Amino acid sequence: MTPETHAAEMHPQRWGDPAAATVLPDSALGLVDLAFGLQERPAVTGATPPPVGLDDGLLDGLRAVVGPDHVLVDDATRAVRTRGKSTPDLLRARAGDLGDAPDAVVRPDGHGEVAAVLAWAAEHRVAVVPFGGGTCVTGGLVARRDGFAGVVSLDLVRMKRLLAVDDVSMTATLQPGLRGPEAEALLAAHGLTLGHHPQSFEHASIGGFAATRSSGQSSAGYGRFDAMVVGLTAATPTGSLDLGSSPANAAGPDLRQLLLGSEGAFGVITSVTVRVRRAPAAATYEGWRWPSFDSGADAMRALAQSGLLPTVLRLSDENETAINLADPSSIGGTDDPGCLMITGYEGTAEQVDARRAAVTTVLERLGGTPLGAGPGERWVHGRYGAPYLRDALLDHGVLVETLETATFWSDRSRLHADVRAALQASLGDGALVLCHVSHVYETGCSLYFTVAARQGDDPLAQWQAAKAAASDAIVAAGATITHHHAVGTDHKPWLAHEIGEVGVRLLRAVKAELDPVGVLNPGVLIP
Repeated sequence: MTPETHAAEMHPQRWGDPAAATVLPDSALGLVDLAFGLQERPAVTGATPPPVGLDDGLLDGLRAVVGPDHVLVDDATRAVRTRGKSTPDLLRARAGDLGDAPDAVVRPDGHGEVAAVLAWAAEHRVAVVPFGGGTCVTGGLVARRDGFAGVVSLDLVRMKRLLAVDDVSMTATLQPGLRGPEAEALLAAHGLTLGHHPQSFEHASIGGFAATRSSGQSSAGYGRFDAMVVGLTAATPTGSLDLGSSPANAAGPDLRQLLLGSEGAFGVITSVTVRVRRAPAAATYEGWRWPSFDSGADAMRALAQSGLLPTVLRLSDENETAINLADPSSIGGTDDPGCLMITGYEGTAEQVDARRAAVTTVLERLGGTPLGAGPGERWVHGRYGAPYLRDALLDHGVLVETLETATFWSDRSRLHADVRAALQASLGDGALVLCHVSHVYETGCSLYFTVAARQGDDPLAQWQAAKAAASDAIVAAGATITHHHAVGTDHKPWLAHEIGEVGVRLLRAVKAELDPVGVLNPGVLIP
């Protein structure tokens, strides 16, 4: 079964569906001018990728594998598959730099064709970059070219089938090219859902969710994507992997974890079998006010450790709350908005009522102030819109970017303060540093930072310096360099600090075994 529709192609210099691009209203422009000063920074128009570097003889070999209609070398298709959608990626594209464009975009259909493309690539020393939705924000779609005859983008857009549904075991097998909405539509026809809704949901793919160990906005209720995966198949240059014969086992280390989070460096995931849930019959979202970030975080910890997590649980710090809630009446009519928490409940009507009542009792006892459904509904309505706003702010000379990490509860306050201070010191006076918690566990939580600052003469270098300062602070605090954005190339310089020398050698050994020529996404992940 395949979806009837698919997501619109993203613009090479912007996020998402071009038809949904955001234009700042005059009132917002006034606030931007007051905070940062307005400076028009329009994107360069008419940029084109470099000439194709693969000769027709090599390309004919690809055409023999996937068919002549599925090897694309036109500038428009290659431009859209150039890099991902981080702010550095966009800054390069907006400046007219499409130098990392692949030489060809190859669209296989099925595991066999993927394996054949990898065999061709290994034979001819051509780098292969798996491509799902193109939403990567850590430099994971830019392969190293040194030592290779060229680079191809392995676009999985033709692999969009729901292969199997087991409504007794509550699993479904999906191909990797399905975008989030497409997968949900196919599952909904069976009364099922994944419940995985990252901010990139509208464009990100099932394969990308698995390859980056994605975490969605409903992770408190549905879990991380890697925890949903019970089986997978993958093609590698040295053979195929078919993993996951039972719901749990003790048959040695879990080899699925070699592929989950591997970012296409070890193999290409060609299907995933995932745990699914019944589609919720009811859903409600509401807001809570907390006097401080610390008190709200303590309440989150209490919920996580008592087993009373709602489906959605997120908390904005004081700065993020103030920016997102400029109207004090929307958070209790006070000049001090405190910190906004969003709680959401999905399931049967009985499940929603029971869980909401239990959570409400805990939050009220801990000092939270209920704000009703308004803040929750506003969050649901706008939860995929922030990347479009980033584009509009970049147009007006505001540098906007995000980064994320995670730590144990006992270190949360220090990590928040240290990363915020590092970003503030690097970006200077006038920069805004916002933070929220949106993924929680019994033992700890993630911290997701958003920064906004006036663009300097070299905004790319400006952000790289700030990112390095924040990453150094994360490592110094003993936290993870990434909770759900993956490693890519951006986080690779800090990965060795997290996994140690032996861990680095282990990753290199796995790479050498599965990809001895090194054609799979070279330069990504492996220190």
